[in-house]
This record gives sequence, C-alpha cells and structure tokens, in this order.
Amino acid sequence: MPSSSCRSRGAAELGGGGSPSSAAHDPGGGGGIPGAASTAPRPPHAPSNHDHSETTSRMRERGAFMGLLWHGPACHGAPGEGGSGTGRPMIPINLRSDTQTLPTPQMLEAIAAAPLGDDTYDEDPTVARFEALAAERLGMEAALLVLSGHMGNLVAMMAHAQPGDEVLLDRDSHIYYYEVGSLASVAGLMPWPLRSEAGRIDPDELRSAIRARDLHYPRPALLCLENTHNRAGGRVVPPSLHRELCRVAREAGLRVHLDGARIFNAAIAAGVPVSEYTREVDSVMLCLTKGLSCPLGSVLAGSRDFIARADRVRRRLGGGMRQAGVIAAPGIVALEGMIDRLADDHRHARRLAAGIAALLGLEVDESSVETNMVYVDHRGSGLSTDALLARLHAAGVIASGRPPHQIRLVTNRHHDEATIDEALARIARAMQDPT
Repeated sequence: MPSSSCRSRGAAELGGGGSPSSAAHDPGGGGGIPGAASTAPRPPHAPSNHDHSETTSRMRERGAFMGLLWHGPACHGAPGEGGSGTGRPMIPINLRSDTQTLPTPQMLEAIAAAPLGDDTYDEDPTVARFEALAAERLGMEAALLVLSGHMGNLVAMMAHAQPGDEVLLDRDSHIYYYEVGSLASVAGLMPWPLRSEAGRIDPDELRSAIRARDLHYPRPALLCLENTHNRAGGRVVPPSLHRELCRVAREAGLRVHLDGARIFNAAIAAGVPVSEYTREVDSVMLCLTKGLSCPLGSVLAGSRDFIARADRVRRRLGGGMRQAGVIAAPGIVALEGMIDRLADDHRHARRLAAGIAALLGLEVDESSVETNMVYVDHRGSGLSTDALLARLHAAGVIASGRPPHQIRLVTNRHHDEATIDEALARIARAMQDPT
C-alpha cells in the first residue's frame, strides 16, 4: 500500500541524474515539427519569408502537423496547393487554439528516456523532478501534477473550501463559463459571479459583493481569478490590479486561487516575473498543453500544506496516476525551454490582428491584442458566425466561434510570419467570396 504519510509534492531537489532535462530541448519552439519557425540564421542566398514559393514549400512541410489537427474534409483551392478543380487538398492553417500544439521532438525523446516509477507510491523520479521544477518556476513551495486545467481548478477549489461555501469569480471566467458547472455539481460550492470589463474585476465591486458572515448566507471562502483572461481575448490583468484584488480578498478572510492556464503569457506581456502574480495567491494552476506544447497535463502549485490537501482531493476525483513520468517529462522540457518563446506568439498575433483590421467587414481592436489571441467582430460582413467559419474553412483557415458576432484566432509555436501572411491572404479571399 502507499505510504500513509502526507507527501510534500514538488519539494524534492532539482538535481539528480537520469532526468529528462538532460535531453536537448527547443527554446526556439521549432524542434523540427512541420510548421514551426526555425531559429537558425537565414543564409544570404535564401529567399525572404515573404517569397511565395518558400511559403508554399513551408506549407507543404506542415502537412503532417496540420493533417493531424484537421477534423473535417480537406480544403481545396489554395494557390500553390491545387487550384479550383485540381482535386489536390490544401493544407489548412489551424488557428483554433494553442491547445492544438503537438509535442516537440525533444519532448517525445524525453518521454522515451524518462525514468519511471509508481507515482501513487511517490516513486516516479520524473514526476518528482517536474513538480520541484514547477514549484520553483512558479515561485511556490510545492506543486502537484494533474491531468488537466479543469481538474487543477476543481482540486484547488475543493482543497480551499467546503461544500456550501461561496466562491466569488468573474461570470466570464473559464471556471464559471466552461467547466460544466463542476464547482457546484462536484465540489458542492456556491458560485457568486461578478461583472468584469475586459477581464478585469473592479476592486470596489468585489468588496461590496463579499457578504458579511450570517447564518442565512453561504460562507464566503474563496476568490478565483483568471490571467490571461480567455473570454476577454487573452487580456492581461495588470499586476497592480491583481494585487489590489488579492488585498480585498485577504481583508475579508478569503483565500485566492489563480486560474493561470496561460500565466506565463500574462507575465511576459506585463514584463514582470511570474512571481509578481503568484506571490499574492494561495494557489495557481498552469496548463502545459497550450502554448507550452505538451501533449497532456497541468500543474497546481501552492504551499506544502495546500498541496498535501490537494493531493488527497486529486485522488478522490480519480486523478491518481502510476508511471506518470511520461506526462511529467515533456513538462520539464516545456518549463526549461518553451516559456520565453511565448513572446513570438504574441508578436504573430499582433501581425494577424493588423492584417485582419484592414479587411472590409471585419473589425479588430488592435489595442486588445495583448497576448496570443485575436477576437474578430464580423458584424460588418453581414455573415453569421457559422457562415463566416464555413467560409474560412473553405479557404483553408480554421478558427473558433464566439457567437453571436465574434470569431477567435489563436497563434502558437506552429505559426511563423509566413504562416500568418498566408492566413491573411486566405482570409482576404474568403471575404471576397460572393457565395
């Protein structure tokens, strides 16, 4: 049987031989995956990234990656990829989400080479190393590997609060909007949704929403924040506002959990170390499968006492794992080599936004593009969200809808400037389509 003692997840030493960190990792994000930008200098004789023949060649090389991500019939008719009537499929450009990323070759090598053990017995050395590294990178005492961001958020709420307690959170937050009501149906918690503007809660509104303790009310126990803010278009909550919200919560005796699925995107965009955000909260969840490009997993971090409670909650939810080093190994590669390159995704998103803003019928607030998401208002096109998505699909661009009048495009490591420019050309053709 596993030891009955509470383990201190993420408190292990970072050193030690045989770890997957010894495998080469990919700071530039290219890693040989089709569609990734190369970090090598361009030879003097090489054509520009904007040369059409090179763009076509690069798009063909992306075929394996894009084919894996395409969940529908092949598109037809892109220049250089088979025109109308050629029957040759066009490689779609997938801008649906940064969750569409595939692991780098270095991650796959790390998975194959990772020393493994039974994590239920605290005997997987790769998990121990990952959790220690994650705690260090996030500026927390300890960390816990979980299967998904949803699980990480749910575990955190259940470790911080008791059934019947009240959780204050943004009504547009991922926890409230997208996590199938699990905070109520599974955790038994009472949500108290708050308004926000561009993903930012007003501290005075938070203060007024925290009710005094009363026999008739749920007990206010927890404030959940989100940064970056998904439904606000990847907007960043500034460190000063973050600190003020945490201060208001503390004064009222609330704990604070940060849904930091993309917290490194937020820190890079704000120009601060991630600890500027995490030192103010009791727990933080980081997703490994978005811009960090891992195939599976998230991590929850906080104090040692919190992680000990979270470990038991994870087990209650069916989240105990055996040879989980195969999940932790690519996480080590990501934390050691994939964080700084998130700035490339932000730059490409701004390039995409600027190009779309110039198209008739589509509007983008370029000032709102702070990280890797571009929200596009299509009311001027006269098209419904579904109709626009279908038209983009036919042109070879995959996006996601935000009805009633927006679509979302998200950049990731598989997109370079040439990909963005090709996407813009396809979007422009789609908007000229009279059908």
